[in-house]
Amino acid sequence: MKINLVERDEEIPLCPHCKKRLDNIWFRELKGDMGKRIVYFCSSCRAVLSISHRKGLTMGL
Repeated sequence: MKINLVERDEEIPLCPHCKKRLDNIWFRELKGDMGKRIVYFCSSCRAVLSISHRKGLTMGL
């Protein structure tokens, strides 16, 4: 079964936690000895939406 990917610029997604519109998504960089990650979170309830993949020393800090 094929799933179609449809771009919807006029739609604003909802936070899966507080159900408010995600007009803004906040982020914060997390640094450690082995690289860095970015954590993305809701600007209303501050629930974490996603964390980026780790970038190591050779990936450019």
